[in-house]
Amino acid sequence: MPYRWRVPSLSPAIAEIRLAVRTALAPLPERSSIVVALSGGADSLALVAATAFEARARGMQVVSATIDHGLQEGSADAATAAAAKAETLGIRSAIKRVEVRRDADGPESAARDARYAALRRIAEEERAAAVLLGHTLDDQAETVLLGLARGAGAASLQGMSPNRADDDGLMWVRPMLGVRRETTRAFCAASDLVPWDDPHNLDDRFARVRVRERVLPVLESELGPGIAKALARTAEQLREDAEAFDEMIRETIEDIVEHAEAGISVSASALAANPAALRNRIIRLVAHSEFGASLTRTQTVEVSRLVTDWSGQGPIDLPGCSAARVGGRIVFTAR
Repeated sequence: MPYRWRVPSLSPAIAEIRLAVRTALAPLPERSSIVVALSGGADSLALVAATAFEARARGMQVVSATIDHGLQEGSADAATAAAAKAETLGIRSAIKRVEVRRDADGPESAARDARYAALRRIAEEERAAAVLLGHTLDDQAETVLLGLARGAGAASLQGMSPNRADDDGLMWVRPMLGVRRETTRAFCAASDLVPWDDPHNLDDRFARVRVRERVLPVLESELGPGIAKALARTAEQLREDAEAFDEMIRETIEDIVEHAEAGISVSASALAANPAALRNRIIRLVAHSEFGASLTRTQTVEVSRLVTDWSGQGPIDLPGCSAARVGGRIVFTAR
């Protein structure tokens, strides 16, 4: 009887994450360079390993990028160890040390800003088409809950986008937003990869840690399993709605917006003719697209009052600009 070769079975976790990465890489140019953010934790380590495997078939060059925030003792050693793991997978590694400047939004926001700026610099140096980030479905659920707590409206509940392009064409891609965090740990175990456990992930000074360790488990126990998936689905649906809504708004803006000296102006009567939800979205989009300003709900409503409740009030100070009623137009001017 002839011998039958047996093909070794692939771990379900490895198969799931490789498929997610393969799908994410498909729109990118073949033989392009890509950067994968690597902290050394299970999520990013699984992403790097899966990307190293999938990129070979498309002739892509993969570089892992490890950012040392310098916020804890031994961070340089942890960064070096993460880079070494990437090199055992056959890909080049880059390490950048960044200075985290404390800002009004707290250390988490400051570290994130520094990290993304460093990743962008590495991508520019490598002439990369995309930066891959290891956020999972659980991260998405945490982001939605944090957005809900901020009360910034539907935009804050859309979570993280799976794909986003910068003005210069650099793509920011999150292949694993449909993958559970436990799956990345199973991937590492099946691949004989030992992840690094960041002590900050257990430090309850950080709001995200408190959501992860306290809030989500309580919701799961009191409301039943599946909360994280439900939150991620909510984010996806809201993003789809927002994309359609934003397209409608951009078409409307073309007819009602004019460039003004040092700024831009919008027809007050055209704004007044729209429902409040559309009017407020137009105001936010104009401020963001022209000045990079992200308006709060309160700021948006104050600008809207220049349209609906005009009684001669003066200019309204906004981040990076001001808004004032001038005749029949709302004029946004750079500050």
